[in-house]
Amino acid sequence: MTPSRDISRLIEIMAQLRTPVTGCPWDLEQNFSTIAPYTIEEAYEVADAIARSDFDDLKDELGDLLLQVVYHARMAEEEKAFAFGDVVEAITRKMIRRHPHVFADKDGNIAPAGVKSAWERIKVEEKAERAARRPQHANEHSSLLSGVKAGLPALTRAMELQKKASTVGFDWNDPRLVLQKIREECDEIEAALDRDDMEELADETGDLLFALVNLARHVHVDPEMALRRANAKFERRFAHIEQALAARGRSLDKATLDEMDALWNEAKEKERDL
Repeated sequence: MTPSRDISRLIEIMAQLRTPVTGCPWDLEQNFSTIAPYTIEEAYEVADAIARSDFDDLKDELGDLLLQVVYHARMAEEEKAFAFGDVVEAITRKMIRRHPHVFADKDGNIAPAGVKSAWERIKVEEKAERAARRPQHANEHSSLLSGVKAGLPALTRAMELQKKASTVGFDWNDPRLVLQKIREECDEIEAALDRDDMEELADETGDLLFALVNLARHVHVDPEMALRRANAKFERRFAHIEQALAARGRSLDKATLDEMDALWNEAKEKERDL
């Protein structure tokens, strides 16, 4: 089988990988749940390539992400739920429906000022249609927060939950009040440490992370991007420790914590001087 620019070849490859007996043993073992983490990971890889403006990498990462769509569609086809073509049809129908100002007949065009309101109205209609298709459960409560997608990354979802709650006034109006909440959560973590209560520590750590996202929202910082920057900073400074130790003929496992901490501070000073 040869590479191709035709999407049908990728669909054929996935079908062959999932063919019992002759397919790939690893691919045959997978299901929606085991593949889902890879789908999320590939989406992050796409975002990372964009952040680095690496278009060669972006091409590859978009291919990896496309593979995830094909993978899920193939498993759904095996269960006779839907196929890749149905996925394409669903998204094309949605895009046409959401852009009546582009795809409408010449007499049905919408003025630019009305585009956003039409988009929001159509999304509300689609949400109602999806809800109508889902099985109804007795005593099911419709919450203001129900529209926040459960599949979002945790940091992003925390931000969206807080935004929704703030629309009805459930919010602080001063970032310093959020800082007080962060200090309160830190005190509760310290108390849980004193009690050696691991379950409480998990809960309180989650509360602290949620409060930190709240602070990011109030100071107009994207928490995901802020954490990515912090990760990059950590990598740079740790690399300085490794390089400095190597220059002295020493290895990480032989260095003391005090020695590594001093080199960390040295890396911080160098960054400030730039």
